[in-house]
Amino acid sequence: MYLDDIRDFALSLKDAEECFPFGEETFVYKVNNKIFLLIGFDDNQMRLNVKCNPEEAIELRERYAYIIPGYHMNKKHWNTILIDNGADKKIVLDSIEKSYELVKGRKK
Repeated sequence: MYLDDIRDFALSLKDAEECFPFGEETFVYKVNNKIFLLIGFDDNQMRLNVKCNPEEAIELRERYAYIIPGYHMNKKHWNTILIDNGADKKIVLDSIEKSYELVKGRKK
């Protein structure tokens, strides 16, 4: 998957916004002023942080080697997806959409 594919998908979600509060290297996507997706790079590897239901977060980590506890995030509620490690496009997009839905339900 490519950055443009992920950005296009995230921005296609209703009321999603892109911003750069942590600098130009970290793409942040919000809905209702709350973060649902972060895209960062580490040694040229793209990684995504997505919010998860705690039980599902553990299940995904156990099932897929490219999904790990949230990098610099609350490990109970966030997963990191390592894109260059054979990440399945359907799993990635599904995880982004679920994160969006979790965050969208929480209004400020």
